[in-house]
Formats: sequence, C-alpha cells, structure tokens
Amino acid sequence: MTDQQRGDTVRPGHPCLTPNLDRFRARAVDFSGTFCPSPHCCPSRATFFTGLLPSEHGVWNNVEVPNAFSTDLKPGVRLWSEELAAAGYDCEFVGKWHVSFDRGPADFGWRDRRGQGHGGAPRSHRDISGDLWRDYARQAALPPRSNSRAEGEILRPGWSDYVHYGEHENPFNDQGVTDRARAILSSKTADSAPWCLYCGTLGPHDPYFVPRAFLDLYRDIEIPLPPNFEDTMEDKPALYRRTRGFFDQLSPEEHRGAIRHYRAFCTYEDHLFGQLLEALEAGGHAENTLVIYCSDHGDYAGEHGLWCKGLPCFRGAYHVPLLIAGPGVRGGRSVPEMVSLADIAPTLLELTGTGAEFRHSGRSLVPWLRGETPSAWRSALFTQSNGNEQYGIQRSITTGQWKYVHNGFDFDELYDLKNDPHEQHNLAGEKRCEGIVRELCARIWRFAREHDDPCTNPYIMVGMAPAGPAEGLRDGVVSGW
Repeated sequence: MTDQQRGDTVRPGHPCLTPNLDRFRARAVDFSGTFCPSPHCCPSRATFFTGLLPSEHGVWNNVEVPNAFSTDLKPGVRLWSEELAAAGYDCEFVGKWHVSFDRGPADFGWRDRRGQGHGGAPRSHRDISGDLWRDYARQAALPPRSNSRAEGEILRPGWSDYVHYGEHENPFNDQGVTDRARAILSSKTADSAPWCLYCGTLGPHDPYFVPRAFLDLYRDIEIPLPPNFEDTMEDKPALYRRTRGFFDQLSPEEHRGAIRHYRAFCTYEDHLFGQLLEALEAGGHAENTLVIYCSDHGDYAGEHGLWCKGLPCFRGAYHVPLLIAGPGVRGGRSVPEMVSLADIAPTLLELTGTGAEFRHSGRSLVPWLRGETPSAWRSALFTQSNGNEQYGIQRSITTGQWKYVHNGFDFDELYDLKNDPHEQHNLAGEKRCEGIVRELCARIWRFAREHDDPCTNPYIMVGMAPAGPAEGLRDGVVSGW
C-alpha cells in the first residue's frame, strides 16, 4: 500500500512510468474504478483493514494530530488480520500504520516489524502539541523572513517552512521499509506456516522529494497542466478557493515541476514494488501468493490548481489503484465497475476461508478475480468525511452520470460526469437540476441509515441539506451500494 497515489498513475497509457506494475498488470485484475471512502489516511486505512465505512469503524480523521476527533476504532471492531491470525496465518506488518493512536498492529494479530521511522505513535497528543509549540518558539526567535520564495516554496508566516518538491535519495525511508519486507520474504520457506505480509510505504505523499535518478527519467518529457487547472472555482465552496490560494503562489512552471516530481515519486514506488516481486520470485513463493497493490487515497496533482488531498470532493483525491494477482486469478483484465477499499476485507476472508462471522460492509471481489461477472453490482459509490481535523461535514454520491456533494459547511455541488468529467461546472444551484439533487440527497440519507452514519442533526443551523433524512426513507429510495 502506497500513500496518496492517484488511480490513474497505474493505468495503461498514462505518462507515469511504471514498468513493474505494467508487467504485474499482465497477470493481475486491474480494478480501475476503485475509490477510497475518505480523502485522507486514517479513515481510508481503517476501511481497508475492517471492511467498514468511517461511520461504522469510527475513525474520521488522522489520529495522531493534537486536535483529533477520533483516535481509535469503535469497541468491537475487528481487522481481517485478526481472522487470519486466528486461523494460523503468520501476519507480519512493515511500514505505515495510521489506523489507531491508542493501539498498534500487534493488538490486531500482526507481528509488528515497523522499527524506527515508521514506528508507534508518540506518548500522547499533549506531547505532540508540546513539540509543535517548541518548534514555533524556535521559529519566533529567528529573524523575520523576507517575502522571497525558493523554487517550490509556499510562504506561510508563523507556520513551519514548506517546500512542495525537491530531491531526496531515500524519501520517508521507504527503501528501508522495503528492505525490511524483503528480509521477511527471504525468511519464508516451503515449511513456513501460511503467512501474510503488509508493506506500507509513505510515497508518493507530499512533499514530493524524490531520488535524482527517477527525476532524470522525466527530464525531457513535456508536462502539460491538467485540463481544469484554470478553474477559479467561483461556483464551488469558498474553502476550495481558500485552499487553492496557497498553491497559487506557485507559478505554472512550478506546478509542472511538482507534477514531474509526483510522477517520478510514483515511478520510485513502482521500483520498490519491483524489489518485493523479485524477492517473492527468489524465494519460490510467487506461484502460491496473492499479491495486492493499492493506495489509501489519491492526490489532486494540480487539478483545479490544488495539491495533496482534503475536503474538495474531486475524483483525484478519491480514485486509487487496486491490482490483484495470484493463484486462481484470471489476470490480464480490467474491471471498470465501482469498487471500494471496503471490498478488500471480504475478498481476503473468502479467499482464505476465514472470518465467517466477520462484520463488514464491503463486497467480495472474488467473482471478478475468477473471471465471472456478479449478477448485480453496486450502482453508486458513497464517501464520508468530517474534515481533515478542521470540522467540515461532507458526504457524496457518484452514479454513472452524476456526482452530488453535500457540504454541511457551504453550498453543495452537482457535476454531470458524462458531459463534465473534469468536474468544472457546478450545477447544484440550477433550477432544472433540483429534482436530481433531491433524489441523490435522499440516496445519501438511505446510505447513512444503512451504515450507522450519525450525521442527522435536525437543528435549524446545521440541518441544511436540500432534502432531510426522512426523504431517504420514502418508498422507492435505494442507496445502490
């Protein structure tokens, strides 16, 4: 599992160079319509491991920040790793965790092999806050900075310095994490107990600092700006424009430089994935091991002038890679249907014959892996976010044609994806679309009822959706999940 990788970066024909994934895809099923439930790490990772939505597993935000709303899973929520461990699997965890602040992988059936650099959380949120204030105090003691920027730098007076991209030969120690995973693979023999290895790298997360050799691969490649780069977002929530304001400090050429670094970072992660595949082959395990490549969430990567991820509910932050290969998998195919990270848990449990009583909200992908087509698949995809540590209620539904976003903090959004695939024209306020908005809003409420979403406060100052929860309970309303 990489961190913050867009789903389109692993698609055939994309300008991102991924030779190892290209070879892997030849024997894998490429779930090209895969989405995460929330646009940042912890809620999506918790969904990956539990098969539940944020409203069900209880992790709404990044758990290690001082003002975290939630720091742990709800009582009684289990991870699929616990089911595998109970069935005799030796589960080994390397890399990024970010599921719970209060508990680590060892509390959920894993051997915790993270080591330094990707280890456990600091002692308390108070410690984290204290560290931040000490950093701010050191900055306050320095002479005031001039207003001149270095390349890729975004000025934020009073905050820590931020440089958007650059060079680093071992970003986030991802090579060290991969080496640890390779060592575990080399220790497995034909006599080993059945095993599961999770390797979580941190790239291509911002800031995009990449080894020089991978940047050189893109040296002579022209980098165009995204088709919707000039979107002023005047018809969208003010928070979107405020967020863009930071990145507007970057020139168009710097945006191109950032795209170049992001793509090079994806190529670097592909290189590390190739090392894992080589270790699997060298150990003689390739023929009887299921391999999954995925990410927790995406990145705007310059679309609408934005970067990173967060509340703007655009496809780039939600669309993620998912490729699966292994014994019994009829590979070399692409499945475009709507898939969720919640589908991983039931898939693994069905393939391993474990977790008969495991509670989840996803759907098993096993029929697709076997080359079959399920008789009925989901007709809509839903997202849930309460904000990235700045409270902001946001829920969305995407169907074949429409994407409706309910923003509890601002005006809503509606995009006609067939005629506006880059989500540039917000139709939510148009009279002719009132019926579509009400219908999709009702489906969001139906989904909320089905998945324990508490976002139903009727108070006049917060109950501002164009159709309330009762609309989701009327006859004929279906969620389509």
